[in-house]
Amino acid sequence: MTNKENPNKKVYDLEERTAKFGEEAIKFCKSLPKSELTRRIIDQLVGCATSVGANYCEADDAESPKDFKHKIGICKKESRESKHFLRMSAIAVPEKADEARKLWLEAKELNLIFNSIYKKVR
Repeated sequence: MTNKENPNKKVYDLEERTAKFGEEAIKFCKSLPKSELTRRIIDQLVGCATSVGANYCEADDAESPKDFKHKIGICKKESRESKHFLRMSAIAVPEKADEARKLWLEAKELNLIFNSIYKKVR
């Protein structure tokens, strides 16, 4: 995404980024073969990956600084949990490991962003 006034300057929209992460996780999970093993991973991954964006929206509309910090803390936890289940999906379905790795990297970046925000909030 770029700034209309300055096309070389990127605009960082965390709400959009977290929504895209959830969408990509859903697409990834839909592509996984369904089995007794993958069903649990898919359910967990869809839950935590989509929760990142939902909780960021809630943080954005927080009723107090304490509420904001709490919701950002949930974003932090859910992005870390997403990393875990992406790692498990790569083991469960090795042919999808490259796709899982790309999503894992985005989950890692989101986790670092939310860790930074969390530490800055008093």
